[in-house]
Amino acid sequence: MNPLSDHEIRKSFVNCSRKDAANLPLPPGLRQLDWSRLEYLGWRDRQDPRRGFAVVPTSEGPVGLVLQTGAVPGGRARAAMCAWCEDVYLADSAVLYVARRAGQAGRDGSTVGTLICENFTCSENARKRPPLPYKGFDMEAFIAERIEGLRHRAAAFAASVLR
Repeated sequence: MNPLSDHEIRKSFVNCSRKDAANLPLPPGLRQLDWSRLEYLGWRDRQDPRRGFAVVPTSEGPVGLVLQTGAVPGGRARAAMCAWCEDVYLADSAVLYVARRAGQAGRDGSTVGTLICENFTCSENARKRPPLPYKGFDMEAFIAERIEGLRHRAAAFAASVLR
């Protein structure tokens, strides 16, 4: 993912007003992020832990999403697989995040949801090395395929918010 400035992050949001985007909290540690190890930028709102944000790179540029969840951080949740990183051995739970659609559809109450890692750790999960399944297994190709899959699925969700 290419590094983004505060202004670029705020400008990318598609499912909230410009005023709301201007007042969104930015991710903690933004200046210290290793952008080369991120497929998207995701963070939770420290003031409202049921709200999260994701900025997903697409071919048209970054798409910022305001997300809502009913799950309380650190609460007991049923085991579920994240739809973005598809990791089955999650350190955090996968929770349902719902995004209001962009434009008139969102103003009319239309939403779309998916299961995402509770604390947006998908990029870390995609890079985890699984146990070696067999002799000659190409670990680097496996990890590259997981990273590409994460990019594709995150961008597809962003596109569904824009529809």
